[in-house]
Amino acid sequence: MTALDKANSWLSQSIDEDTRSEIENMIANNPAELEESFYKDLEFGTGGLRGVMGVGSNRMNKYTVSMATQGLANYLKMSFSGQEISVAIAHDSRNNSRFFAETTARVFAGNGIKVFLFEDLRPTPELSFAIRELGCKSGVVLTASHNPKKYNGYKAYWDDGAQLTPPHDNNVIDEVKKIINFDQIKSAENSNLIVELGEEFDSKYLDGIVSLALDPEAIKTGNDIKIVFSSIHGTGITMVPPALDRLGFNNVFVVEEQAKPDGNFPTVVYPNPEEAEALTLGLKLAKEKDADILMATDPDADRVGVAVKNKKGEFELLNGNQMAALMVYYILKTRKNQGKLLDNQFIAKTIVTTELIDAMCEDYSVSCYNVLTGFKYIAMVIRELEGKEEFIGGGEESYGFMTSPMVRDKDAVAAYAYSRDGSQR
Repeated sequence: MTALDKANSWLSQSIDEDTRSEIENMIANNPAELEESFYKDLEFGTGGLRGVMGVGSNRMNKYTVSMATQGLANYLKMSFSGQEISVAIAHDSRNNSRFFAETTARVFAGNGIKVFLFEDLRPTPELSFAIRELGCKSGVVLTASHNPKKYNGYKAYWDDGAQLTPPHDNNVIDEVKKIINFDQIKSAENSNLIVELGEEFDSKYLDGIVSLALDPEAIKTGNDIKIVFSSIHGTGITMVPPALDRLGFNNVFVVEEQAKPDGNFPTVVYPNPEEAEALTLGLKLAKEKDADILMATDPDADRVGVAVKNKKGEFELLNGNQMAALMVYYILKTRKNQGKLLDNQFIAKTIVTTELIDAMCEDYSVSCYNVLTGFKYIAMVIRELEGKEEFIGGGEESYGFMTSPMVRDKDAVAAYAYSRDGSQR
């Protein structure tokens, strides 16, 4: 089927007038855009959807999001037949993320599935936490992580709070492919199956973050360190400052120019804390305040970037391998000093992450499991070993860390709190 054929198939269906008008305009005046928008379907991969926002089968829009959700809903009803099914939905600060989240909620509700929808933007790790805490069978977060502003995405999770892994990922893909027209989509407006999550639930997540502190006494003696934080216009602003406050840190400086959630990311080229450019304003404030550390989160607050002072007193950006190694070292050393490093505990990391972690684990006589790239594979190991071995930490080189099985995905909020816990060690 050509791009024009696919565009005409959309026009033959019941679509809103704005979409219809834009398609007709592309057909008449912009063949290049028509080709790019319709030459293929936006692929639902093992992690979900990700693409440029706009009209067309190869774009992120309410129709492609609804078709993906219908396929996921169908698979959930097959997998949990006869059981009550609920899902949790969160979104980041990107343009249209709230709209896509509400669209997703309505499709689930139209299929008789209860929905816990966060009242406003929230970090991806809180979504993972919510799935387990609320006993959901699945979850979705609307985010394109640290990609440029024209992108958005749809990440699907299973009942363990982790992103889809085999066989569920491929099975969901198969179900999504079966949704070939909009008439197959069920959607419910103003359904009582949609329940909002707000501050009361946030408190549960923050309580969990605080409970992860390995050494509360270290926090008490170092609670006056100067911390600069930037959310880079994303969700980190909702949870990181409250988490630091609950832990007792009283010298936190927020980069105000980047504190307001904004899907246009006006102060950066890319909202990626791995890039020094994104930390320019944070570094400026850190120097002004003579801070001890600068940290920044990406739009959905699963990745964290860190800058610390070197021996010359100049700030240097740590890479993902350095951060993961430092976190693992702190966990192993502190647990051993406290007599809490046990034979059945393990660290997990991806195969592309520094082998220094393997060496440290060997030195501390702790198992280190190496998995394929992606935190969902770390989560898979946790699930496989649940009740047999205890996960105490894991990470990858792409600026992600997991501190506890409480959350089964990268968690910048917990990583931030954890690094503060050991900041004086």
